[in-house]
Amino acid sequence: MDTVTITPDYAAIKAKQNTTWSAGDYAIIGTTLQLVGERLCDTVDIRAGDRVLDVAAGNGNATLAAARQFAQVTSTDYVAALLERGKERAMAERLPVTFQVADAEALPFADTSFDVALSTFGVMFTPDQETAASELSRVVRKGGRIGLANWTPDGFIGQLFKTIGKHVPPPGGVKSPAAWGTEARLKELFPGHHVMAEKRHFNFRYKSADHWLDVFRTWYGPTNRAFAALDATGQATLEADIRDLMGRLNRGGQDSLIVPSEYLEAVITVP
Repeated sequence: MDTVTITPDYAAIKAKQNTTWSAGDYAIIGTTLQLVGERLCDTVDIRAGDRVLDVAAGNGNATLAAARQFAQVTSTDYVAALLERGKERAMAERLPVTFQVADAEALPFADTSFDVALSTFGVMFTPDQETAASELSRVVRKGGRIGLANWTPDGFIGQLFKTIGKHVPPPGGVKSPAAWGTEARLKELFPGHHVMAEKRHFNFRYKSADHWLDVFRTWYGPTNRAFAALDATGQATLEADIRDLMGRLNRGGQDSLIVPSEYLEAVITVP
């Protein structure tokens, strides 16, 4: 039998992704993940004065963490509204940060412009993974570092996306974002680079499963759009599957929800 290769329409996929991440308000979720940005900046060993680029920055968790270490930070995302949330946070802390709308697959910066590039749960969602990885490497100087925090396939968020995918199939021909959460895939994406990776856990802490569902269904673009794409029966089935997943992972007992979510923290040195 002939093998049919699906060629993704990256432009159409990115347009749809932009709509997805513009739905709700990711900043409501993003703010709770601030600890990940702080950890990543410490691991990547940010130095005062470093030229730092935050790619697919969202509302700026890694941006703020680096700026607090007196780095010269440029914060980028292709969703302008999210950059506005980051700008508000930087202004509140009086941190000098440059904000710029930019596509992670076509960064508008010259080669070797930065000492460090960062991305926390951002660049992993680009549909053209090879191009995004190449762009990160291109804009960082030789010997510079790329710091990434990516959800793993087997962690809570990785399993959440698999669950959603059973109800709302992802676009054909596009590799899973959670592939970025494996050391093997990072070595494929960054050939010839030194990759140092360690699995970590972030704990989602909510009042209950009801509380988590309300927040994520309202504010988190992927779950917001997934529920919106289904009829009432489909929504009920998806909700039941998500509740089952949280029930299996919850270590908060009957009175709260504490769900550990595994992610891969990586520092990649540019040769």
